[in-house]
Amino acid sequence: MIEVEKKFILTNEQEKALIDGAEFLGGKKFTDIYYDDSNYSLTSKDIWLRSRDNRFELKIPMNVCIEDRVSDQYKEIENDKDILNYFKANIDGSLADFLVKNEFNPFCAITTTRRKYKKSKFNIDLDFMDFGYTITEIEYMTNKELEMEEATRSIIEFAKRHNINSDTVVRGKVVEYLRINNPNHFQKLLRLGIIV
Repeated sequence: MIEVEKKFILTNEQEKALIDGAEFLGGKKFTDIYYDDSNYSLTSKDIWLRSRDNRFELKIPMNVCIEDRVSDQYKEIENDKDILNYFKANIDGSLADFLVKNEFNPFCAITTTRRKYKKSKFNIDLDFMDFGYTITEIEYMTNKELEMEEATRSIIEFAKRHNINSDTVVRGKVVEYLRINNPNHFQKLLRLGIIV
């Protein structure tokens, strides 16, 4: 699956308007642990390897040009075998072995309390992080790369219908965590243009 999403910071009024009439899909609390090596060889390529409640996921960028990024577009790989295949690793070994061998260690752990909604064809995540950061993500899932640009336009139009400005760049939770807790990592991603 390809996830096309845009992040927003909402006022209370915007949040109420956004979820008005939406289907509440449930709430959950989860912990994400993100991995990289000491050279940040994954995140410096906008690749994000995480364990979410002990289940690994890999997010690979699909954006053609980072400078012109309007939305975040990632292909998600959600099982150990496919993650090992992506890295062209020995399939006989475990993902845990691969992490140790390549010195991929945790660089941040974030616990998120999420309320999830569905409205029209969009998923809406209201996320409250344990370090005091709150964001909303509007996302559209597709199987086709050709639909990514249209999905981005749809998200922006959907936000505008709810009086939400889509021009403001909002940092994701990991980037905001790095800004606060690991300025060296944050500055490297900033210099490389991975983040703004």
